[in-house]
Amino acid sequence: MPAMGKLIGSGRTADVYEIDDAWVLRRNREDWGDAAAEGAVMEHVRAYGYPVPRVRIRPGDSAASRTDLVMERLTGPTMVEALTAGAIDAREAGTVLAALLRRLHTIPGRRPGTRVLHLDLHPENVLLTPAGPHVIDWGTAEDGDPGLDWGLSAIILAQVAVDDLPIAGPAREVLAALLADPADLTQAGLAEARRRRAANPTMTAHEVELLGTAEELIRSLASPREP
Repeated sequence: MPAMGKLIGSGRTADVYEIDDAWVLRRNREDWGDAAAEGAVMEHVRAYGYPVPRVRIRPGDSAASRTDLVMERLTGPTMVEALTAGAIDAREAGTVLAALLRRLHTIPGRRPGTRVLHLDLHPENVLLTPAGPHVIDWGTAEDGDPGLDWGLSAIILAQVAVDDLPIAGPAREVLAALLADPADLTQAGLAEARRRRAANPTMTAHEVELLGTAEELIRSLASPREP
């Protein structure tokens, strides 16, 4: 196990610790997720040129840890931080998210006939580095149909957009830009995205209550196609 330094970040399911200037340790809480599987999918998409942090396994480290993942330490704000600081506008943010989804869905999954899906691609999971945007937090990734990925990105943004929060307005603008050309947003994908968000144990009761209004907003901005 690599030596941990100071805590430098926390999310709903994991904490990130400094190792040195080049690497960080992301540790899942309460056996949440599978760090080894997450590292494998990150290396899979990186082999196709997709912008993700490198994953490192050192001699003596476990190659199959469910909790610990050593990753490249990237510099730059999250897309949310850049939006708040005015370093990027909402339209550009939505356009970048759409481009990242489309680029990801060119990568074949490990099962025949599928594509790699991130299933949590939103502004908090995009780092704007000097080398360009990089996507983090791959713990929910799986192989499947791109319509589900588009549905989840849309409904995550829409939940924020319909909430009573200072960032609701920008979130709506990001969502509108994301859905400007939603070729892969499908009826089935949106329905499954809503079901998964409702069943997500990290959701609060309030967030679950917003799902109906969030779906209405999405449908007012775009018409999901039939599968």
